[in-house]
Amino acid sequence: MPKITVTNEPEPGTPRRQLSGLLTVDTDGRSFVDLTSAVFGWLRREKAGDGLLTVFVRHTSASLAIQENADPDVRTDLLEALDRLAPEDAPYRHADEGPDDMPAHVKAVLTGASLSVPVLAGVPVLGMWQALYLVEHRRDPHRREIRLHYLGT
Repeated sequence: MPKITVTNEPEPGTPRRQLSGLLTVDTDGRSFVDLTSAVFGWLRREKAGDGLLTVFVRHTSASLAIQENADPDVRTDLLEALDRLAPEDAPYRHADEGPDDMPAHVKAVLTGASLSVPVLAGVPVLGMWQALYLVEHRRDPHRREIRLHYLGT
């Protein structure tokens, strides 16, 4: 059995804070939009300490992802892979909002609407090659709202 150790817990009675914020993002169509610096900036301005950040996109045809930030080919390959999983020419029933809408809903279900990220000393704990992204699944530009919720010290 491996040894498991928990460290850096706040002292009992340490006050907790709850914060919420809103990011508004104008997208250029299908793409990964890096939210990392905006989220870091918000946490810094709010003087966050140690806690948990929840990021939630308020749309059903866009999603969120933690993904590689070093090689843009990764994001291009992911967009193409999602296109293969949910092609526009599939026989969807829902087609009222254009041929890219229903595939966007499928892609959003596959990738998710929320993320939870630990925060230490006010900084999201991401890997060296990770960033937080809004994934726009529609072809045309859209305005997207992302809710931020922080609970911690």
